[in-house]
Amino acid sequence: MSTWDDVRRIALSLPETSERVSRGSAQWCVKDKLFVWERPLGRKDRADLGERAPDRPILGVRVADEGVKAALIADDPAVYFTIPHFDGYPAVLVLLDEISVPELEELATEAWLLRAPKRLAQEFLARACPADLDRDSRAEAAPDGTAGPPKDNQYSDGPAAPSGTTSISPLIDRDPQDTL
Repeated sequence: MSTWDDVRRIALSLPETSERVSRGSAQWCVKDKLFVWERPLGRKDRADLGERAPDRPILGVRVADEGVKAALIADDPAVYFTIPHFDGYPAVLVLLDEISVPELEELATEAWLLRAPKRLAQEFLARACPADLDRDSRAEAAPDGTAGPPKDNQYSDGPAAPSGTTSISPLIDRDPQDTL
């Protein structure tokens, strides 16, 4: 469902992102830190995967940790997979023609946030969802010490993001007209 044009458009829409080509494959970086890239399978990768080796466009995406990678793969193995080369490395492989554009946008943005310098990521989040950041900073700054960050994230069924971080889920759930 997604294409390399979608990847390029999404990646280059994020602040201070550049595109480069390495070994004939496109890569997108923020401040020289790779966050999404074209990842064709090599001979060893194909041997490791055997008959399961896809012959389709594959995107490599940086994730927070091995737990996130495992969760993505378990949640949707028709879209996400890995190879032994990435064992112990926080990255997941994505069958580009199986991922929806909105899911690709969320995945690429989260990868960008992981790799972007902290100040740049905070500025991006402040522009993207200022009400959420303002609410969190007011709660953390309560003078009586009784208030703190919300215990539950209003945009998901799970716990709030760790202190000092903000989930981008509100960006995906919002009507694009709300941010204009």
